[in-house]
Amino acid sequence: MGIFSSLIRAAGKPKFNSAVLLAAGSGRRFSDDTAKQFAMVAGESVLVRSARMLEESAEVQEIVVVTRETDIPGVRNILKKAGITKVTRIVAGGDTRQESAKIGFDAVNPEADYVAIHDAARCLCTTAMTEAVFESAYVNGAAAAACRNTDTIKRTNGTDLVTETLERDNTWRVQTPQIFKADIYRAASYTCAKEHFYATDDCALCEHVGFPVHLVDVGPMNIKITYPEDIVIAEAILKSREPKEQTT
Repeated sequence: MGIFSSLIRAAGKPKFNSAVLLAAGSGRRFSDDTAKQFAMVAGESVLVRSARMLEESAEVQEIVVVTRETDIPGVRNILKKAGITKVTRIVAGGDTRQESAKIGFDAVNPEADYVAIHDAARCLCTTAMTEAVFESAYVNGAAAAACRNTDTIKRTNGTDLVTETLERDNTWRVQTPQIFKADIYRAASYTCAKEHFYATDDCALCEHVGFPVHLVDVGPMNIKITYPEDIVIAEAILKSREPKEQTT
């Protein structure tokens, strides 16, 4: 546990943190037959890997899983067999990621101090990464996993015509988990819903209503499973994390 977490706990807060695990996507870009959250990576499903990461974090007291309504019984069975004990509710998601995140947030313990929104597809996220983001959220109110961009980014006119080259040093690739003080996320999500503001991540909701979000550089290995070839990359990353055999 980091120094910020220790100081916060010494002061008696936070008392309770929730995590919303988003696993409601249809995964059309991944496969016509298998949703990506059920794909296997090195012998274990994407869903279970992400749930276990949250299960093992000392900063997370409950997990709410958001999935497709037809998948709820299967998800419940999969997580039970995997020994995931922190799941308190499994709920049906909405038509968009933003709707699913709000549904998940509405299902967490109303007394939660902080909420972490995590895409199940980012199954290579580690407990250490998540706890680093929690530490930043404890200090700043809102924080997200990210990594500095190493590519040159071009803005186009909606086709293939370049209209602007962005300054690479000031661009980041934002990931999950994205962690917020519960009152901040509640205000942001409800305001954006009322104003019909739509975004592809939860940070944008906070940005829209004026809450600053701090980025935590966790490196480029926290990839999102989107295409079948990402499984190969993920398994290679997992292999690289294995302890190296020492030779004498």
